[in-house]
Amino acid sequence: MPSPPATLRLILGDQLNPNHSWFRRAERRVAYVLMEVRQETDYVKHHVQKVAAFFAAMRAFAAYLSAAGHRVLYLRLDDPQNRQSIPANIRNLLRAGKFERFEYLLPDEHRLDLQLKELAAALPVPSAAVDTEHFLTERRELGELFAGKKRFLMESFYRRMRKRCGILMDGDKPAGGSWNFDAENRSPYDGRVPIPVPLVFENDVRDIAAMAAAAKVATFGEIDAARLPWPIDRTQALALLSAFIRDGLPHFGTYQDAMSLHSGSLFHSRLSFALNTKMLHPLEVIEACVQARQEAPRRIGLHQVEGFVRQILGWREYMRGVYWALMPDFAQMNYLGHDLPLPDFYWTGETRMRCLAEAVGQSLRSAYAHHIQRLMVTGNFALLAGVHPDEVDAWYLGVYIDAVQWVELPNTRAMSQFADGGRVATKPYVSSANYIRRMSDYCGACAYDAGKRAGGGACPFNSLYWEFFARHRETFASNPRIGMMIRTWDRVAAAERKRILKQAESYRADINKL
Repeated sequence: MPSPPATLRLILGDQLNPNHSWFRRAERRVAYVLMEVRQETDYVKHHVQKVAAFFAAMRAFAAYLSAAGHRVLYLRLDDPQNRQSIPANIRNLLRAGKFERFEYLLPDEHRLDLQLKELAAALPVPSAAVDTEHFLTERRELGELFAGKKRFLMESFYRRMRKRCGILMDGDKPAGGSWNFDAENRSPYDGRVPIPVPLVFENDVRDIAAMAAAAKVATFGEIDAARLPWPIDRTQALALLSAFIRDGLPHFGTYQDAMSLHSGSLFHSRLSFALNTKMLHPLEVIEACVQARQEAPRRIGLHQVEGFVRQILGWREYMRGVYWALMPDFAQMNYLGHDLPLPDFYWTGETRMRCLAEAVGQSLRSAYAHHIQRLMVTGNFALLAGVHPDEVDAWYLGVYIDAVQWVELPNTRAMSQFADGGRVATKPYVSSANYIRRMSDYCGACAYDAGKRAGGGACPFNSLYWEFFARHRETFASNPRIGMMIRTWDRVAAAERKRILKQAESYRADINKL
């Protein structure tokens, strides 16, 4: 029999799945290539920990494959043979290595999907794209499910996924008689149970940090390059999962929306980087949590587990479906016509607003903030202020360790900034200081007064909140979920409305000094 064609297979930095069928056995005529390229470091300005973590995880995965007997080609950022773009490197390797076939795993970002399709079509050798074997739904499934509908209902999708996967089900009914326990997942942190010390790792990435600095890769944020805390291989990712089940899951649901000066992560899993790089499979994470509850139902309540399952089985898969249903138009949506630049303090953390100083400062220090800090503090303020969605997208995509576009864009542009006009959310997620005061301990230590709408020391969230509805009155007057807020605004005395609007105008005009 003739030998099979020599094949070059591409693995991207968020495709580090050791359980993929590609890797079940080493094949003599197959080579895998991973590459650190300026194409990926430069398309948006990234947090320095994000660059270091992705490169460290890629290097660890390459070492794992080599140890398992696979042939691996690895292009470091400073390799003289590195052409600094994926297509250029692939073409060069095909010329130099006498490969007769090219294969790649389907990218999860639209820009890379398009780029690799165009590359494959232009190559002089046959090519094929293969599924990553990670997600629980097909790319286009959600779009097909809601075809012809004005909105993509997450709850409908979530129930469908619960039934399909048999997760937290009693026959064809939801466990506990309810599909979600969201009403039990909204408690502020009250100190009744101690906050667990988060598991962190001490990965030495000084060589990567030095390489990126020498190459003048533009980054921001802070790093202790001798002690990168994020998991960079499957062993560490599994350890983080075990730590969450032991320490975080028993109270996760109760406090998942809470924010506190005492901890940036509270009871959250911090597994998103490991999941989004595919070191962990979503179903194994879900099943491990469900199994833990089955083994200790008195220690881990149903609402704790369901709250977490909803984030992975529901929200994560849903966001991916929304992304593929709406791209490429999604990336240009700006339904509210917002056009202000992002305030400077998103890059420095230097603001007298304690909630933003905490959420942004934490993000710059650790490349992490949990979902309520992102949605109801940094995202909420950007929406109230009228920041252009492009600027919000670029910041979120760059600052967070787990940010890849398929998950960042729908969370930011749709859920956080309402730029899609309500395809995802039934209303814009805006709030005055009242929500932040209720769900955190930030306001007590703030220079601004959370109870004041206007006047000296009035919290900017309050006047900006009411000015947002006044500015977008015609857009939201008929919205059943928030029309009430406009009617409430109309009942405020005319003189007070004028005072609030003047306060908001002043804050927006001098936003970098807040």
